[in-house]
Amino acid sequence: MGAGKSAVLGEASDILALRRISHAAIDLDALGLAYLSSAAGNDDMIYNNLRSVCKNYAAAGVTRFLLARAMEDRAELESCRDIVSVENIVVCRLAASVETMQERVRMRETGLLQQQYVARVSKLNAILDDARLEDFIVVNEHRSVNEVANEMLIKAGWISA
Repeated sequence: MGAGKSAVLGEASDILALRRISHAAIDLDALGLAYLSSAAGNDDMIYNNLRSVCKNYAAAGVTRFLLARAMEDRAELESCRDIVSVENIVVCRLAASVETMQERVRMRETGLLQQQYVARVSKLNAILDDARLEDFIVVNEHRSVNEVANEMLIKAGWISA
């Protein structure tokens, strides 16, 4: 939370579009923005929706997917791998100081749950530190979103410098 996943996702998609590189950019949190009173959780809905979205993009010939999500454990990553089912999956972790991420969340989340979201930043950061699911890290602090997105795409091997 607050690392800049959605902003970098959008910028990376713009960079790829300008280079005419076919892709889909999907913010997984947006696929589960709901309150479900049933036993099925939001994560289940996110992955069901992702399955449908990826199937639709694949039918249109898309073979490159940019996904934005804080992956908290290997099982969640494996769910994405199974759904997206492309040859090569690379995981980038965006990093910033906890203070920066908390300030970003504080500015973005102005509603009822602001304090809960701000408090979650340090907890989630510790979970991600322990999980170590990333192939590489890109620092997203004191830099433009364009620089961060370019570095991510270069490290992922999607574009050259």
